[in-house]
Amino acid sequence: MHILFLTDYLPHPPFSGDRIRVYQLIKRVANTHQVSIAAPTRDAEEVQSVEAMREFCEHVITADLPRRNPFAHLPGLAHTALEGYPLELHFLTSKTLINRIKEFMESNPVDIIQFEHSRMAHYAGALSKTAKPKKALTFHNAASQQFDTIYKVTRPLVPKFRAWLFSRQMRKWESHCVRTFDRCITVSGNDRQLLLADTPDRRIDVVPNGVDTHACQILPRADDQPTLLMVGLMSYAPYTDSAIYFCETILPILQKKIGAVRVLLVGPNPPPEVKRLESDHVQVTGRVPEVEPYYRQSTISVVPLRAGGGTRLKILEAMAFGRPVVSTSLGCEGLNVVSGENILIADEPELFADSIIRLMRDSLLYSHIVRKARMLVEVQYDWNVIAAQMLKIYGELAETQ
Repeated sequence: MHILFLTDYLPHPPFSGDRIRVYQLIKRVANTHQVSIAAPTRDAEEVQSVEAMREFCEHVITADLPRRNPFAHLPGLAHTALEGYPLELHFLTSKTLINRIKEFMESNPVDIIQFEHSRMAHYAGALSKTAKPKKALTFHNAASQQFDTIYKVTRPLVPKFRAWLFSRQMRKWESHCVRTFDRCITVSGNDRQLLLADTPDRRIDVVPNGVDTHACQILPRADDQPTLLMVGLMSYAPYTDSAIYFCETILPILQKKIGAVRVLLVGPNPPPEVKRLESDHVQVTGRVPEVEPYYRQSTISVVPLRAGGGTRLKILEAMAFGRPVVSTSLGCEGLNVVSGENILIADEPELFADSIIRLMRDSLLYSHIVRKARMLVEVQYDWNVIAAQMLKIYGELAETQ
């Protein structure tokens, strides 16, 4: 089969959750099928990613997203609204990319187009006029729910209103996508149920996120100063909120109860409000070439998320590296985890801090969580297991008329 992935970014370097998923799956699907990829590009770094993707993809199709002043977007926004699309999708639309994909498919038969994210699904309308391939759509999260939680924790009025509006628009858009695509996939059962609430007659598969358990081996426990690690795309509003929430609310409780604690905030593009958290005991790294050295320094991985959607690949990564995870309920939503068995879950600041302290003081609990978490990711969440599930879906799609 020839499978064309249509993504909102070229997934290299794979430094955020959705990029990691796409990159790891493309790498594995390409072992048995012909794979191509199409994506808009925004800057020189993304253009440089083309060569990296050619390692797995026979064809890499790109086009720059148009850069215009805000007023120049008004006609396009009006057209987007008339087409019935959420307004935010306008900013991901490249007519040049659409035309290049059409030209490509005229001379390169494609069996399946794999759309990544519902925010890229509007390309299907432009391509369906000439394209015959089956269309699969992966919801990396239920965006309506994701932005509803972002709305609740966002303070500035303009971003807050934008999140509220996008959440409402995406609810209708996601239902439309489920009804019109040949196959839809979510990364968690929770997201599947949210989408089925409006489309109970449709089939939606769950193919979870994963981790490379061969590349991520259990690291020895760090015996230096207690060090807490939070990894994520720091410019993403839920991670911005969780970093501030942890450092301003939970960290003072820990310092009062156990004294000196070190915190590592690791991830690309930290906004000014995250950079301001840096101190003698909080390090803000920005993007790093490899995360393993930071896991090696750490004692415990923390996921104090209060907003967002999908499932956190960084929890699976921490488990693979042998770092016990303390998370909020929302932070580990969608993962097959049990508090006290392979993770500790706490939603109140005091309880979150106490869970961290329990792991620091109880070596038997620490070892138990590490061992059970590693077993979980090896059996259920290794990328080879996940890729096999996607390949099964592609095989079933190819057999349908």
